[in-house]
Amino acid sequence: MILYSSDKKRILSMVHNMGEEAVDAVYKAIEALVERDNALARHVVENDDVIDRLEVEIDQECLGSIAMRQPVRENLRFVFTVAKIITDLERIGDEAVNIAERALFLNQHPLLKPLIDIPKMRNISIEMLRNALNAFETNDPALAEEVYLKDQELDVLYYNIFEELIQIIAQKPKGDKVTAQCAAALMWIGRHLERVGDHASNVAEKSYFIITGKRLKQIMEAKQRLAEMGRND
Repeated sequence: MILYSSDKKRILSMVHNMGEEAVDAVYKAIEALVERDNALARHVVENDDVIDRLEVEIDQECLGSIAMRQPVRENLRFVFTVAKIITDLERIGDEAVNIAERALFLNQHPLLKPLIDIPKMRNISIEMLRNALNAFETNDPALAEEVYLKDQELDVLYYNIFEELIQIIAQKPKGDKVTAQCAAALMWIGRHLERVGDHASNVAEKSYFIITGKRLKQIMEAKQRLAEMGRND
């Protein structure tokens, strides 16, 4: 459908812009913590309206496209996939707000530990999101597979952060409320970043399905089983 190609290009551009806003929010939320920058944290919170507005605009664009173009088969699946992807992007924006709000609390107190794994998690989650969106835009299933595998790195880093903070709490005197609160806030930030990775994986899985018609999780689990069988031979 020649007429629909212009709609698709416009929608892809809008999704790309929303993705970049989500990336920017996550990056700045962690930067607000690293640099102890409350103004930047408040900016992330206030800017969430931009991401919410983009979700509404893209949703309306998709609905208008269905009403006016009446797309079928691949084009209709594209529209429905976009509607699901922007939900994940909106939730990533929410995770960034949660991080920024916890940064505002943590910036009032000395850091319990050097921030090493949290910036690593930020960088991995951003890379995952950009690659997931790129896989969708360019119909690249291999890139979607890379995103799926990267999610395991985030899980390991989150576990490391959790364990380290538990040890810090255990070494402090009982009744040290501030240490417990700061440790909990850092744990939650790690959890929010882990959730950003989960949403990026969701985008990758949706992209993979629309490209191949297959479930990414099932394909990757099958590949893992084959690899394990090869190692056992």
